Order: sequence, then C-alpha cells, then structure tokens
Amino acid sequence: MAQPEVDDGAPGKANAAGEDGGATARVRVRAGVAADKPVNASGIALLVSDVDGTLLRMDKSLAPATIAAVDRLRAAGVRFTLVSARPPRGMLPLIQALNITVPTAAFNGGAIVGARGEILESTRLTGRDARIALDLLLREPVETWVFADDQWLLRDPAGEYVPLERKTLGYDGVVVDDFSPWADRIDKIVAASSDPALLGRLEQALNARIAPHALALRSQTYYLDITHARANKGDALSALARQVGVPLTATAAIGDGDNDVPMFKRAGLSIAMGHADPAVRAQARCVTASNDKDGLAQAIDRIILGGAAPGRG
Repeated sequence: MAQPEVDDGAPGKANAAGEDGGATARVRVRAGVAADKPVNASGIALLVSDVDGTLLRMDKSLAPATIAAVDRLRAAGVRFTLVSARPPRGMLPLIQALNITVPTAAFNGGAIVGARGEILESTRLTGRDARIALDLLLREPVETWVFADDQWLLRDPAGEYVPLERKTLGYDGVVVDDFSPWADRIDKIVAASSDPALLGRLEQALNARIAPHALALRSQTYYLDITHARANKGDALSALARQVGVPLTATAAIGDGDNDVPMFKRAGLSIAMGHADPAVRAQARCVTASNDKDGLAQAIDRIILGGAAPGRG
C-alpha cells in the first residue's frame, strides 16, 4: 500500500512558500510509507495535534474553522488533544478555547498534563546533560532560554526572538544572570537563532555529547529544543493514548516539524501539514493543506471524519 496525500490535484507541487496550494482536498497515493494501519473514521479514536504551525495559523491565531472542526470531531466520538514544545502554561489558553478535557503533552512530551493542569508524568533533563548543553550554547551566538519551575528564564530580554516567544506563550520571561541554580530541574533548553545552518551544527554537536539520555531537535527552523530523550512526541503520543485507553493503531497524529516525526512513526495515521519541509512530509502517510489554509480542519473533515480511503496511483 502506498501513501495517500491530500492536495489540490497537482502532484508534488508546492507554492513559493513551500505550502500545499489546496483549498480543497482529495486523497492521492505515494509510495514509501507503510500503510498497514487504519485510515478511516471508524479506525481513529484519538487525534493528537501539534500546536505551532499546525493548530495555529502563522500569526498564532486559532481559526474559527479549526474550532468548528474539532467540535465536529468530538461530536463523532473522536477525542482530540495537543502535544507541543510549549510549556504547560503556554498551552492553557488553547486548551480552554478548545474545551479539551483529556490530558495534553507539553515540552515535546516531557510533561503529561491533566485537564485541571496537574502534572501526571514528568521527564526532565539530568543535571549533567543540562550543564553540557548550556556550556556549549552559551559560547555560541544564539539566544539561550531555560524552562524550569513553570518559568521561562532568559539572560537577554532584548533578544530577537523574545517578542515572538512572549506572544506565543502569553506571559513574560524572567531575566536571570545565571542558569546554574536551575540546572537540576530543567524541563527544556531552547537555542533561538535566525541562522538555521548554525542551529543545524549545534544540533549535531549537542547530540554527539548528550545522547542517548537527552535529545536536541528542531521544533521550528529558528528554535532548537534540548530535552530528555524520553521527552519526544513519539513517547508523548503513547502516553496520551495510554491515559485515555486508546490503542496506538486507533490514533492519528498531525504536525509540521522535525519534532513531529517521532509521533508520525507511532500513530495509526500520520498527517503532515502542506507547508512542512519535504523531509517531514515524506514521513507522513497523508499530507493536508497548510495551517493558513485550514489544513487541520481539512484533515479532520476529509480524512478522519470523511474516511478518505487511499486508492492506488
């Protein structure tokens, strides 16, 4: 079986921004990804969605079409939840807006959070790995942030990506001179830079030093996240499915980033956003439209609820 893709009828074509151009969708088939898992509504009981670049538009807004589609999904008996690189506090407004009552996953899965905000499961960096990562990053021309004790800690409040992160999280960071006091209880470290090549080199250098107990992985082209190795979206998907009593074969996962690929590999059905990098799209079984063209809503209506079944190309 080959891979179905939702598109506008132009196989393999994207616009100048790398987005899928389809405002309407159909399923087509590409080879390369195993398809021994359910694809229709009758086989999916839980949809797990990434947040930034998937649930939200590029301007960080939540589209009315997405809210309505999530409501239709739940009305059909399919549960919906979120997994994100964000901290729990940065996800709360979205959880409330979407009336999510099942557990969610923050810090790429480093924290499984109950409906009332309680931490159900937590996996933090070891002090050793946190110190290794900080020692390397603080020598480089990148913004370095630490998330610990439910706080966003930073050293440079004038950093290029601080305004974006403040808008994303909905709260201010705490300026500190030294991250050392938090080294033994860090959930996530972030390196932010407008130089993707630099972040790529740092990703390789960090993984050579902190693997296999910790992991450096891009959550955005401009963000490099460092978390415990078990704080990944694949393990997060497994934990969320376990929390609600759904087998992995009955889960669907949708996302747009490198850090979404681990959950693509675990889910019964994997869906990539149309604007995702080609390497990410290649790892998903289906591809929908971009986030600015209501790709999540299209995936819900046309693939999950619509039961779009793969044909053969």
